Amino acid sequence: MTPAPLAPPRIDPADAAAAAARFSAGAPADVRYAVLDTPVGRVVAAITPRGLVRLAYEDWNDGVDRIVSSLAGSLSPRILEQPAALDPVARELDEYFAGRRTSFDLDLDWSLCTPFARRVLGATKRIPYGQVATYGEVAEGAGSPGGSRAAGNALGSNPMPIVVPCHRVVRTGGALGGYTGGVERKELLLRLEHAAIMG
Repeated sequence: MTPAPLAPPRIDPADAAAAAARFSAGAPADVRYAVLDTPVGRVVAAITPRGLVRLAYEDWNDGVDRIVSSLAGSLSPRILEQPAALDPVARELDEYFAGRRTSFDLDLDWSLCTPFARRVLGATKRIPYGQVATYGEVAEGAGSPGGSRAAGNALGSNPMPIVVPCHRVVRTGGALGGYTGGVERKELLLRLEHAAIMG
């Protein structure tokens, strides 16, 4: 007589939830983030083991939940709010807005950028504090003379505004042009830096 098959062991849902919680608590986060207050509004800052990967204006990106969800989808679902891990970012931003810092020393993670965007943003990062460059000049610095429109698109999707200073890029003739956080913020940042274009 063939013995009856053994029934699978019953797993208590509470035990399963506890095991999942222990796993989550022990697993390192791939992305850590914090919400920071700045003179130009609240921003969500996120880091990976490689460095700062995102600095997003909360109001310009439909809120914290939308930003975090986008990061989870683009980078990793292992994302954790951990303000202490973002202390270096918060400190450098505070120093910048207090006028004590003219460049950022943070490591950057370019994972959210295409190769072309990275070249454009690399050229943008080299624009000195208090100075401006045109879209055409940035395109040329990125190795794409005549590619000012494409450079503008790359700047519009800059994942790390302020730190990668796309606010320093203006139109030929001096008009401010667009900005990922709104033109008012661009003007405020340029005034903070006493950029010549702002008088």
